[in-house]
Amino acid sequence: MRILQVINSLGTGGAEKLLLDSIPLYHEKGLQMDILLLNGKEYPFLKKLYETNTCDIISLGEGSVYNPFHIFKIIKHLKKYDIVHVHLFPALYWVAFARMFSFSKIKLVYTEHCTTNRRMQNFFLKMLDNFIYSFYHKIICISYEVEIEIKKHVSMHPNAFVLINSGVNVTKIFNETKYNKSELGLNINENDRIIIQVSRFQVQKDQPTLIKAMKHLPDNVKLLLIGEGELKQQNIELAKELLLTDRVHFLGVRMDVSKLLKTADIVVLSTHFEGLSLSSIEGLASGKPFLASEAPGLIEIVNNAGIMFPIGDDVELANQIKKLLEDKDYYDATVNKCLTRAKEYDINTMVEKHIDLYESLI
Repeated sequence: MRILQVINSLGTGGAEKLLLDSIPLYHEKGLQMDILLLNGKEYPFLKKLYETNTCDIISLGEGSVYNPFHIFKIIKHLKKYDIVHVHLFPALYWVAFARMFSFSKIKLVYTEHCTTNRRMQNFFLKMLDNFIYSFYHKIICISYEVEIEIKKHVSMHPNAFVLINSGVNVTKIFNETKYNKSELGLNINENDRIIIQVSRFQVQKDQPTLIKAMKHLPDNVKLLLIGEGELKQQNIELAKELLLTDRVHFLGVRMDVSKLLKTADIVVLSTHFEGLSLSSIEGLASGKPFLASEAPGLIEIVNNAGIMFPIGDDVELANQIKKLLEDKDYYDATVNKCLTRAKEYDINTMVEKHIDLYESLI
């Protein structure tokens, strides 16, 4: 079986991390699985994938992912594969058009990663989406909530939709070694308590609520924010405005996220909505308590395992953090529930289900 994964780039993000972690596993199982990038800029994830030496990497340049000429560049690659598996917009559109213009019979699979997008709010774009999705033989929904929302948006036969939860390497994350807190620098010592969030700085995410929560926490509580994005500077300015620059640290993109999670005392994901957040599963698997917003895409994963707080409620978030830091029994019980839930989202299970799906299409 020859599979081509297509995605906008290997910049930071859940879909991108999923491919970085899963492609070597497909290779171990004997699949020829390559990847095509609309933008092949050498982000850290791409450099890491090169190091695995497990696939061919096709780059269409380093220009805009929205350039429609990508359609014609994609066409010549379709005949080399049995299945093309696509992730994210606009790769969703360009691959569908490439198949249409080339009259190719190749099977297309699309993974829906999120519960919402701007196209869902526009009547014309909703109609266009229905046309584009019709070229795909299967739509993989990464969570039950994603499946509900995409079925509302797209009119396709129910059999076109397949629920396959995304996953992470739970055992690897749990067994990761940690840093000594003093190794991090940043004026952090072993007596400090560390809160961490791993996510892009974009409208979907809600780092400001977590930053504001720091005003309600003791001075020995420090916050590490991992990631990049267009709203990073706004968050830096908020930390300055709240006089938190010595307690809120922006670490950018890191390739040692698992070690940082193990070093932290509490893992948080403050957000407005998600699909199935790999960061949340990594948080659950870290051996630390995980707190998350009561946001679409997270309730199914976190509820009755980690701790949930109302979206945008910095006071309640701070209260929950305090309770965890002050009550060891509560802390340990939360960790155990998080680990039990994380095991339901192991990446090896996802890989096996994807392979079964591919085989059903050949």
